Formats: sequence, C-alpha cells, structure tokens
Amino acid sequence: MSAILTPVGLLLIILAGYLFRRFGLFGQKDYRVLQTAEFNIVLPGAIVYSFATNPHDISLLWISLFAFFCSFIPVVCIFIATRKRNVTDRAFLMLNGAGFNLGCFCFPVVQSFWGAGAVVPAAMFDIGNCIMVAAGTNVLTQQLLHIQPGKTLAEQHAGSAPTLPYEKPKDRDAKRLARRALLRTIAKSFFGSVPFDTYLLMIALTILNVKIPGWIATLCEPLSGANALMSMLMVGMLMDLPQSKHDVREVLAVVAWRLPFSIIFALAAWFLLPFSASIRAVAVIASLAPIAIFSTLFTDKVLGNAKLAGFSLALTAIIALVLMAIAHALMGV
Repeated sequence: MSAILTPVGLLLIILAGYLFRRFGLFGQKDYRVLQTAEFNIVLPGAIVYSFATNPHDISLLWISLFAFFCSFIPVVCIFIATRKRNVTDRAFLMLNGAGFNLGCFCFPVVQSFWGAGAVVPAAMFDIGNCIMVAAGTNVLTQQLLHIQPGKTLAEQHAGSAPTLPYEKPKDRDAKRLARRALLRTIAKSFFGSVPFDTYLLMIALTILNVKIPGWIATLCEPLSGANALMSMLMVGMLMDLPQSKHDVREVLAVVAWRLPFSIIFALAAWFLLPFSASIRAVAVIASLAPIAIFSTLFTDKVLGNAKLAGFSLALTAIIALVLMAIAHALMGV
C-alpha cells in the first residue's frame, strides 16, 4: 500500500501548493524563494545524506553513464525533429522533453517499493542524469538555439519572443565570439550548479573510499526529509493550467516525446544493464520518472514563465505513477 500512497502523497503536495497560490495564501512569485532554497540547500543536503548513509559501489557508475545517454539523446532528437518550428516552442520542448525527476520523486517511490537500499542505484542513476538536467540540457538548448544566457527570449527580442527558426551566425567574428561565450557558459552552468558540484564531490569521495562522518549525515538528515515536500510544493506554487490551445499542444508534445523514450529506456535498463534484477528494477523505475525540477527553473530563465512547465511536470508525474506501478508489478522483484 505504501508503494502507491507515497507517489500519491507527492501529487497531493503539488495540488496543495497550487491551491494555496490560487487562493492567495502564496504570492505569484513566492515559488522563487523555495526554488532558491531547494537547489542550493535542500537537494544538495539530500544528496549528501544518501551517500553518507548508504554504501555506493563504484561499479554502479555504469548506471550513471546509461542515465547520461537517457537524458542526452532526447534533447538532440527534439532539436533535429523540430528544426522548422519557432525558437520558443523548441526551447520549451528541449528543456522539458528530456531528463528525470529522481531526487524529489523517484527516491521516495523506490524506497517505498524496496526499502532504503534502493536509493543507492537511484542516486547513481541521478549522477548521469544530473549532468544534463542540472546544466547540460540548458547549455545545449541555449547554444543550439542561439539563446543568450542570462536573458529571457522576450528580453532578447524587444519584448516579444522570436517566431522564426534559428539561423546559425555566418559572420566570422560572431562565430569566434560565440565559441568564447560557449566555454564561459559551460563552465558557469556546470560549476555554478550546487547539486552538480555536490555529486562531483560525492563521486570523488567514493572513488577515494573516504567515508563521510556520521555527524554530517545527522546534519543533512532534516534536509533529506524536507526534499520531497519542498520540491513538490514549489511545483504546485509555480504551475498553472494551460491558457490556450497552443499551451495544450505544447504539453501534449512534451508527453508525446517523453513517453516513448521512457518506455524504450526502461526496457533497455531491464534487458541490457549488467546488474542484478533488483538494481535493474530501480533503473527501470528511474527511466519512467517525470520531468526534472530543474526544467521548471530553466524554463523560467529562458522563457520567463515556468507555469506551463510546472503543469507539464504534474501531468507527467501522474503518468509516471501509473507506469511505475505497472512496471513494479510486471518485474516481480
């Protein structure tokens, strides 16, 4: 029963955040306070707690590599397949069509399915996933679509988002400046992400076989416990229902991209990964996870409005809940 109640509880927290904002208990921009706390304090603390309280086998880094490709491939496919669409729509699909919500959604689910030990392979999956969702997807989207970092599309185009497909710069000087800006953007995006930096530190400690002191785990335990609440409440606060037929089409397009890839990656995890059935089962559930919390952050920064991304996350969370329950029953682990 707890295997079902845990993800349902996460969805109810999203609903509570939405209703609190809708009835004026939260302001329209209050979600950004939780956003800052979640990405800079709570989620890094949850990562540290996971590594401090569970042994992490270095061989599980193969799962991290698998997860990286699961998060990378859809972004490239979406970019190629949508080359005739406008930049705004392409950016939304690229930012929300790939990557997985593991720390805030999948961790509680796999723990309810198989106990605390299941968080270990899920965390190793999240290492590869985090390379993309915490920075890589945003960098790829900005560079491939020629979006200037630090400004929304509306700010870059005098208050209106571009409607024509992206055209590569042809001027030699522009190309040189773009290459220099790319290196700065990559460095800032990756090493400016606290969760990504935390994962790098945890990997280094694992490779060096350095045990994290118990007092650090004790300090981080409240943050780990608050992770699901903070992230799901934030999503509820920032999401809103689609306002037009175009919004509905964009949400359905995200689902249409994510669903086939999720099933393909889940099958690959079960039949191709060289691990025990219990570890492969966790990888399957991770492959079915909904949109990453980071997608709402980057959609806000690039498009200036994360409400549709928040609704997309909530919708994919419901779909993921159904898929995870079916997968759990079929695997019989």
